[in-house]
Amino acid sequence: MSIQPKPSDKPNSQWRQSLQTLSIPSFRWLIASNSAFFLAMQGQVLTRTFLAWELTNDEMSLAYINIAFAIPMLLFSLVGGALGDRFDRRKIVLTGQLLVIANESWVLLLLINNNLSFSHLLIAGIIGGTIIPLIMPSRSALVYNLVGEKNLGSAIALSSTIVNLSRVLGPAMMGLAISLFSTKGAYVISIGLFLLALICMSAIRYQPVLRIPSDKKIREDILLGIRYIIGYRPLLVCVSFGLLPMLLALPVQNLLVVFADHVWSVGERGLGLLMGVSGLGGVLGSVWVASRGERTDRTQLMIITTVLFGLLLIVFAVTKNFYLALVPLLFANAAASASQTLNNTMVQILVTDEQRGRISAFMLMAFGLTPLGVLPMAYLAQLIGIQSSTVIAATALLLAVFLFHWQNRALSQLDSYVTDKLASNQ
Repeated sequence: MSIQPKPSDKPNSQWRQSLQTLSIPSFRWLIASNSAFFLAMQGQVLTRTFLAWELTNDEMSLAYINIAFAIPMLLFSLVGGALGDRFDRRKIVLTGQLLVIANESWVLLLLINNNLSFSHLLIAGIIGGTIIPLIMPSRSALVYNLVGEKNLGSAIALSSTIVNLSRVLGPAMMGLAISLFSTKGAYVISIGLFLLALICMSAIRYQPVLRIPSDKKIREDILLGIRYIIGYRPLLVCVSFGLLPMLLALPVQNLLVVFADHVWSVGERGLGLLMGVSGLGGVLGSVWVASRGERTDRTQLMIITTVLFGLLLIVFAVTKNFYLALVPLLFANAAASASQTLNNTMVQILVTDEQRGRISAFMLMAFGLTPLGVLPMAYLAQLIGIQSSTVIAATALLLAVFLFHWQNRALSQLDSYVTDKLASNQ
């Protein structure tokens, strides 16, 4: 049974309630660190895509770049989650961000010396794909440590807004940097932002949860996390549903360069516009979720927005005019962002803090599946074209949602499980 908002719960008051989380100083530092970090990371998606396409002019090279990042992400996400449940999450993030700066600086040196090759991009992708999953579970779990369970939904929505806003500003900024200063300038800017993220993260102050030192191996902690998900059906259903768009349809975002080049011939500025509109849609979706406050009627909206994402993606793929296609792309990403934010909020409420790092790692693995899903889409794009392959992917998502909803009664009961969990912790 879901809790409906009181008649006095107006959207404006709900939005103000969401913004109250910013009154927590350390959460403000986390938001500042996330802003700089994700702005650089999302901007580098365009820079790496542009470099890979420039070096090879081959659709499969985009798949290889994403696979180089995705495979270590899948391998090391659970390790990062186990580490986040054992050690100080802030220190884990600080260490990882230092390694990210070193990796980006290495690529910049190769660019400056005109020695960068596609194989170097692959190596940098593997290194980045190893570092990011080691720190992202801790970064995600820090939200709970800083704001608590009462404000968790609003804090996650605000954090998602920052991530999606970076998808707008990051590609736009890097596209401008490439056109004005070349890719070297883009890398200098990204390294500066990563450094700023490091400084802001170092300013966070919180009391880490003191846990009894474990004599278990990391592998045993990982297995405990897996058994926890499998044995807790509401959590398993929620996590599994969140995988559907990640694996089936979101990989389209990594192939927008093919749309820009082969479908509309709009070049790198058109690519920047496509990625910027995608990010803007993500901002709208997460802002809408944040404006709902801490209302618990999330499941039905999660399903509806996932279906809307698939339908709008089909409209985007078949639209022949570039500027008209931006409209369904905008709303498709708004729907996808809303669905992901609602799903992530329910997951974070359902888990215990002792398992939070490992469960955050499972969610990160879902993001790792997104670039991995680029491989079949890139292969299909070579065979039948990017538009047809996108229609097939979106249709597969719609069918998967229908089958999932039909076969899993627990999905319709998720709101009740979340409500009971909140009540039990009060």
